[in-house]
Amino acid sequence: MPSISEIPALSDNYIWCVADAGQALIVDPGQAAPVLDHLHQQRLTLDTILVTHHHPDHVGGIKELIKAFPGVRIIGPADSPFSGSTETVTAGDTFGWGPMTFRVLGVPGHTLDHIAYFCESGAGATPALFCGDTLFVCGCGRLFEGTPAQMRQSLQSLRALPDQTQVYCAHEYTLANLAYARHLLPDDDDLAAFEARCRDARGRNAPTVPSTLGDEKSLNPFLRWDDPMVVSAARRYALSEGLPADSDDAVFAAIRHGKDHFRG
Repeated sequence: MPSISEIPALSDNYIWCVADAGQALIVDPGQAAPVLDHLHQQRLTLDTILVTHHHPDHVGGIKELIKAFPGVRIIGPADSPFSGSTETVTAGDTFGWGPMTFRVLGVPGHTLDHIAYFCESGAGATPALFCGDTLFVCGCGRLFEGTPAQMRQSLQSLRALPDQTQVYCAHEYTLANLAYARHLLPDDDDLAAFEARCRDARGRNAPTVPSTLGDEKSLNPFLRWDDPMVVSAARRYALSEGLPADSDDAVFAAIRHGKDHFRG
């Protein structure tokens, strides 16, 4: 049965390792050294790399990993500034790895080439989503290339996945995201309780990732653009900033604008 483990890298990245029968699949290796250490410690052979988007903190370790594991399969987005893939994929494509079947989801917004990888069976019977920088625990990626409407549509496609889906995002941004979420929604008791649990985890140097998609749907303001509590908060903020908030896209844009300018 496949197992999934995090490999901390750089200042706050998570590189994901899926292991099965001595083989390893690595997601978004922004740095080679911690991946090589993990593979050595676990006695794994790297045979596949998945890339969600072209940013250096997601692809920076690939050249060194190729040197250590010549012939490694590299799957990444088509029409991408990253040109090192041996196979390119687009939304709707599927491919297999060991006992797992992955479906490719197009999720532009953070970057235009961004994709996510969803496996219905995941590790064991639990669905798994490797979403790069599109969805974080109680947050979402900054819009470097796409529009708020693109990002909301991308997140809507993720929101449609099963609640039990394990969300394997690529950064430990949770406490910063929660600081903004609590600022936006100070009366949300569920958010307050979740923040306390996450602070406890980080105090023990434990990761807050993965989360479940069910938790994200109920807690993450960036998946709650149609929740009356979030709509009300977004409209108050939008009014103060002279922004519209008269549609789902406008509400989402106001929340994202608020996070971009939050200094709490």
